[in-house]
Amino acid sequence: MTLPSITPLRPAVASARKPQIAFDRVSLDLGGKTILDTVNLDVAPGEFLCIIGASGCGKTTALRLAAGLYQPTSGRVTFDGVAMTAPRRDIAIVFQDYGKALLPWRTAIGNVSLALETAGVPKPQRADRIEELLVKVGLPFHGDKYPAEMSGGMQQRLQIARCLAQEPKVLLMDEPFGALDAMTRQSLQDEVLELVRASGVTVIFVTHDLEEAIYLGDRVIGLLPHPGRVGIQCAIDLARPRDQLTTREQPQFLALRRQLFDFIKASEA
Repeated sequence: MTLPSITPLRPAVASARKPQIAFDRVSLDLGGKTILDTVNLDVAPGEFLCIIGASGCGKTTALRLAAGLYQPTSGRVTFDGVAMTAPRRDIAIVFQDYGKALLPWRTAIGNVSLALETAGVPKPQRADRIEELLVKVGLPFHGDKYPAEMSGGMQQRLQIARCLAQEPKVLLMDEPFGALDAMTRQSLQDEVLELVRASGVTVIFVTHDLEEAIYLGDRVIGLLPHPGRVGIQCAIDLARPRDQLTTREQPQFLALRRQLFDFIKASEA
């Protein structure tokens, strides 16, 4: 399949800082099929990077490589300049399927506590930290509830709280709001932006939603499919803090949406 040439609306500006995560000519074969091919990508410390692309282009695979869950067939993935050979405690993953990510037999407090237990935090020190995190994600007074007693949005907040308990340097998010209604989704988008601003954590965020990618990101990259490779990248120069109404009405936002829509449409042709 030959794709039309697509030029980014605005080329992303390379960071002068040492990348937190870097893909250096990374390719990955699974089951005799090339999933990703010669991907070069630097993610700066504190950057909010969004990855878009047609279904099957390798977005989630790229996230798993960044997490150390997969090892590349060729090339290498590095974290602070060191080759990634296994998962790390300072990289946390927020999954789309919050129902399977949470432990149903543990309360909200118990789910957040799990990360602290794994880190070896003494029990007397856990309670204040858990309370602080539940407040931070908008779940005060819900600590004694089990996941089944919580809405989808609350469960996703709880999963984010558990990830933040790890005190990660990098937060990997795989379509975390895809199963939520529009209002809950927008509310969580703003909460995540505030959490990222306050913590300075680096984020790699996979989404099918072009508007979500533009609204959240400092930069958006798009992957071409079969095999996955970087086809477009755009710096998002929209002012922060962002607003669900006024930001989305800006001409630059609408132009970026059209640019990325055209990219997806061409890649699916």
